[in-house]
Amino acid sequence: MYVGRFAPSPTGPLHFGSLVAALASWLDARAARGRWLVRMEDLDAPRQQQGAADLILGTLERLGLNWDGPVVYQSLRLRDYESALEKLRLHTYWCGCTRREISDCSLGIAADGAQIYPGTCRAGLPAGKAARALRVRTDRQPVSFADRAQGPQAQILQKEVGDFVVYRADGQFAYQLAVVVDDAHQGITDVVRGADLLDSTARQIYLQHLLGYSTPRYLHVPAAVNAAGEKLSKQTGARPIDTAKPEQAIRNTLRFLGQAPAVDLEEAIANWDPSRIPRRRAIAIEDG
Repeated sequence: MYVGRFAPSPTGPLHFGSLVAALASWLDARAARGRWLVRMEDLDAPRQQQGAADLILGTLERLGLNWDGPVVYQSLRLRDYESALEKLRLHTYWCGCTRREISDCSLGIAADGAQIYPGTCRAGLPAGKAARALRVRTDRQPVSFADRAQGPQAQILQKEVGDFVVYRADGQFAYQLAVVVDDAHQGITDVVRGADLLDSTARQIYLQHLLGYSTPRYLHVPAAVNAAGEKLSKQTGARPIDTAKPEQAIRNTLRFLGQAPAVDLEEAIANWDPSRIPRRRAIAIEDG
């Protein structure tokens, strides 16, 4: 059975960029007669906005994007992440490098803009260094998958990303670990999300293999960006969805996704065609 999900970070109200991912994943699940779950990715407490989770859920309800089952909150699932780290024990090591030190000896910049870790602490912590973050060892075997919208993808993690963090220096579980554990826990078969996360997928598939999890299908829709090429977010001043005009919000989102116009959500489900989604990583819009 198809099981999809929408996993926003409650850093502010739902905006157009998030609605693109929400509607695409909802339509894909409903068109497949599957389940659609909602998960709040609220691990990074300093970035959370009080009341934002409820605002997001309220907006989804007013738009008619109903979900199945209880909402899952990452902040309540820490023991599961601890258990996953224990399973990864033979594949991880402690790193004592600061961001400045990584930048000074980085092997380059990864596709997502992060520094490629040079493996400084792979053989053990250098003298005088204290453990900061926990990294997983990568290798030079290509991680490949077929994205349903963006086409064939492949990454050599050791070369293009480096050993990546699964437990952060600030004592937080890393996104890459949490999302993999959560998707497995919820039985997710299909991940539909923004293409800004496309370059994270190989890392997640790698962790799935190490943990013995199955790999879902992936569909990455174009990310909505502003005129400066910045992803719409609270930080870039994205405007909240106007819930007084739900039909307009749905209509604009369908157009962004390359879908046929629809008079209501039932028609949108009937018309849903992933092959019409633009094969682009980002599309600029005028927000608001």
